[in-house]
Amino acid sequence: MRTRIIPTLLLKGHGFYKSQKFKDLRYLGDPINILKIFNEKEVDEVLILDISVSKEGQEPQYDLLRDLAGEAFMPLGYGGGIKDISQIKKILNMGFEKVCLNSSVLQNPMFVKEAAKVFGSSTISVMVDVKKNFFGKYEVFNHVTSKSSSDPLKWAKELEGLGVGEIILNSVDRDGVMKGFDLELIKTVSSQVSVPVVASGGAGSVQDLHTAISGGASAVAAGSLFVFQGPLRAVLVSYPSDEECARVGFNR
Repeated sequence: MRTRIIPTLLLKGHGFYKSQKFKDLRYLGDPINILKIFNEKEVDEVLILDISVSKEGQEPQYDLLRDLAGEAFMPLGYGGGIKDISQIKKILNMGFEKVCLNSSVLQNPMFVKEAAKVFGSSTISVMVDVKKNFFGKYEVFNHVTSKSSSDPLKWAKELEGLGVGEIILNSVDRDGVMKGFDLELIKTVSSQVSVPVVASGGAGSVQDLHTAISGGASAVAAGSLFVFQGPLRAVLVSYPSDEECARVGFNR
């Protein structure tokens, strides 16, 4: 099976943005236009995360999501503001292939089991945001409450038991920094669970993607790597070709 390389796009209002360590949002452009470029580049999959609706307790932006799904040629995943089965059904019916849960399942873990039972595990992914505390210990970070709790490995094992189809392991400390993935975190979790683990947070080069896969990740997700160019981080949408991947030994 082809190793997936997944651009992650943050949705706020009607625009795509990129963060750094979950702060310092920078506007990237119109969502439809950016998706059109990724269409042309024949990307494996795109993950869209609405970063405003969860914090504000709002419903997903269904009209906009319908437009995005209608434009995309690649498989789409969506996360943000999902709290019940009816919302998942609505989003999947628009043409999204999977949903990504996060803060809602920290509050109600059984939601994973319910959703997987109704829609199938392959449709349900959970993003596990991880950051190191003052003592250098990994903790699961809740982006809605801005509080950290529980051990990410313990949480990943619990999610596996509940029937999640995929875990997106996201390093908050490395978000947008482009200095490489947290390999220790990837190895720790991926070696202890049997479900696919998607590495996220920190990719700065195609070599970083290859290193994460070698470290145990089943797929890789990135934002900055695919939307910024050069030391001044000029906005330029890109995606590595199979030839670029092969040059660093990343044969997909």
